[in-house]
Amino acid sequence: MSRTPYETFPAGLAELGDAAGVTPDGAAWLASAGTYPRSTLAFWEERPDAPVVLPCGTVFDVVNAPATFGRRMLDRLWDEGPGSGPVAVFRGRMLLFAAPGTAARLPSLLGWEEWGGRGGTVPPLLCHGTGDAVTVPAPAPRGTPAPAPAGTRWLVAPDTRHPWLPGPEILLWAAVRAARSTVRISIFPPADQDAKVYDVSRRR
Repeated sequence: MSRTPYETFPAGLAELGDAAGVTPDGAAWLASAGTYPRSTLAFWEERPDAPVVLPCGTVFDVVNAPATFGRRMLDRLWDEGPGSGPVAVFRGRMLLFAAPGTAARLPSLLGWEEWGGRGGTVPPLLCHGTGDAVTVPAPAPRGTPAPAPAGTRWLVAPDTRHPWLPGPEILLWAAVRAARSTVRISIFPPADQDAKVYDVSRRR
């Protein structure tokens, strides 16, 4: 799949890289999803603590899950699966970045699954693809005076211009495993911890 070439960083973004691991290359990848990547990067140079709205469907899709269920999916991906792409928390929802096309395919795959059982009803997964947009947390650098809004941060931050992104089959697997689990000890940290949670060196 061809992608729009990544834009060169404005000078100030060379220092980008917060406690969650956002890097200049990761910010460039995020910005490449927009119509004007250079403008997005320049905006982040001036306001590195500001979330932005980015379109889905070309560079990435996003699977938007309730926080608790998203945590279970993420634990499954990292404990038993291939890892994940970038993952963020925004206003109590978990945003799992996925390969383009996932939003069109995943709902039909979920529809074929047997969702009944002891786990009760499964919360809906919102799939954002072509024609949709999502708000992503800011890639604020260390030392930024203004903290990120409560409940808004990167869990697995973009750190490369070509991150691996799970497709619909992998996210279906994670959702099914999460839904059918009855006992789970989560590796997810308390909300007030900013430490990196997942070993991104394992990510494909």
